[in-house]
Amino acid sequence: MGSTEFKDRMLSLGLARVSEAAAIASANLIGRGDEKAADQAAVNAMRTQLNMLDIAGVVVIGEGERDEAPMLYIGEEVGTGDGPGVDIALDPLEGTTLTAKDMPNALTVIAMGPRGSMLHAPDVYMDKLAVGPGYATDVVSLDMSPKERVEALARAKNCAASDITVCILERPRHEDMIAEVRATGAAIRLITDGDVAGVMHAAEPGTTGIDMYMGAGGAPEGVLAASALKCMGGQMWGRLMFRNDDERDRAAKAGITDLDRIYSRDDMVTEDVIFAATGVTSGSLLSGIKREVGYLTTETILMRSKTGSVRRMIYRNPTR
Repeated sequence: MGSTEFKDRMLSLGLARVSEAAAIASANLIGRGDEKAADQAAVNAMRTQLNMLDIAGVVVIGEGERDEAPMLYIGEEVGTGDGPGVDIALDPLEGTTLTAKDMPNALTVIAMGPRGSMLHAPDVYMDKLAVGPGYATDVVSLDMSPKERVEALARAKNCAASDITVCILERPRHEDMIAEVRATGAAIRLITDGDVAGVMHAAEPGTTGIDMYMGAGGAPEGVLAASALKCMGGQMWGRLMFRNDDERDRAAKAGITDLDRIYSRDDMVTEDVIFAATGVTSGSLLSGIKREVGYLTTETILMRSKTGSVRRMIYRNPTR
């Protein structure tokens, strides 16, 4: 029998292989206009690699409920079963539309932590707010208006509101928020998809130029983003949003009783985790897959929250 202790250091390179395999599998579908095929290729490759790891893994954030997703569904057991019990949160292809259209910032994403360490977020919307490392606790909050958040962050950074850049998902539901943020003088980087990457951008303002992320997106992606921020440093909050009774039922099934609760980063991910993401199309965090005759080259970011280490890896993979 393998060890039942979660040895994040030993598992981290295996996790990087999982995200690399998913990215490489989707390489032939970049710019081909077929979102479903790109996602399916990434899912198949990710599942195959996960099943090689010596873990007793359970997918807690995955491709959907068992009846909606044939593989990597929520509750699916992965790994050899010989090893520590772990929670796995994954998005085999974050930005299927970005991949199909060959637009920037498509990633493959996976996080792993000890069993019971990740919030089982139902498939509903979550109102999210994130900032990078180096600020006092609760420098901004979900209870503040967008204007108040920009002004509070500007005070904390000792700069003008016009020096702040906020990342927001471009959706009709965010029109008022976008107008209110722009009225402060702050800049907005609108993204079309991929809000795990959006939140991660706020953790590396020096690289990406983004200071804060806000807006409503998928709750499962919120847990993945919290896993990344736990490794990179930074603060994040999320509040589940329910549009109807069906969505409230989903929360009840996931064991959530307080529907108005604001989850901090460490509420969403309660123990140390490891996180890997591989670039599919180039973006501000990672280079996309590069092709040359006989080779595919990927860039992966691999992080461990226990040590705060961030490793960037280039993998040159022979294709023949």
